[in-house]
Amino acid sequence: MSKLVTIIGGSGFIGRYITRRMAREGWRIRVAVRRPNEAIFVRPYGVVGQVEPVTCNIRDDDSVRAVLHGADAVVNCVGVLVEAGRNTFDSVQAQGAERVARIAAEEGIEQLVQLSAIGADAESDSEYARTKGQGEASILENFPNAVILRPSVVYGAEDEFFNRFAGMTRMGPVLPVVGANTKFQPVYADDVARAAVTAVLGQAKPGIYELGGPEVKTFRELMKDMLHIIRRRRAVVNIPFGIAGLMGRAFDLLQSASFGLITPPLSADQVRNLRHDNVVSGDVMTFEDLGIAPTAHEAVLPDYLWRFRPSGQYDAIKESAENLRAD
Repeated sequence: MSKLVTIIGGSGFIGRYITRRMAREGWRIRVAVRRPNEAIFVRPYGVVGQVEPVTCNIRDDDSVRAVLHGADAVVNCVGVLVEAGRNTFDSVQAQGAERVARIAAEEGIEQLVQLSAIGADAESDSEYARTKGQGEASILENFPNAVILRPSVVYGAEDEFFNRFAGMTRMGPVLPVVGANTKFQPVYADDVARAAVTAVLGQAKPGIYELGGPEVKTFRELMKDMLHIIRRRRAVVNIPFGIAGLMGRAFDLLQSASFGLITPPLSADQVRNLRHDNVVSGDVMTFEDLGIAPTAHEAVLPDYLWRFRPSGQYDAIKESAENLRAD
């Protein structure tokens, strides 16, 4: 019988790429999510019965144990960018990661892969980065042979980075950003999935890997790349950190006052994160150690950002017509 992998958060942005690749490898897959009826779309990633969404609450021992029982490997993709209700940074990224590693060790699972993030640091002033770092420490304490993947900002058809800012260009002539000079190393979601699959197959040395794309660019430069692709002219305006911090705190209060019904466009914690460059440090292993050549973002962004062009899918046709008239 083929091996079984449990992918916690396997229907999420990065998780679905890992699920698809593991299906191609012939593994049986449990996609462990909070709402399995909303993850039915993963079933066609494999043959009938190969990929199955199951219920899992990463905050509960019994729930995690149930989805890990009998598995050969586990990949934990769960994380939160904004706290909502009981899904806090601490409960999901610190306690949740510890729970997965502890129970995986108790269940005798062979491989554990954790999706973390560049900047993870148990001493950070950012709650997001601090809990990511605490989660990593707990994983290595309970499962020393784990593989931890720290990607920079991840892009892909379902991303919340380029899609978000491309959507904002429809609202006016100005594109506001916080930390215009902060550096990023965008990494393709499918390249992160390749790294995770390599680790699940036992072809990666245990330890921490920082995953960045082939180019390091500032936030402003990335926005200019995006604007070129979507054929729009917008002024990229930097919001100073001081003002952004005040905005973030105001949005945090609004979220609290609405009992979490309103998702803020910016939080104070995100502003703290944007003060730091999000690039490979050179202190740990990278794609090179996995034998993977990362994809340049310019090669992928046009495939899904075309819909933000002024004429959408007809933009290329209009450009061809204009060239013919010019001739």
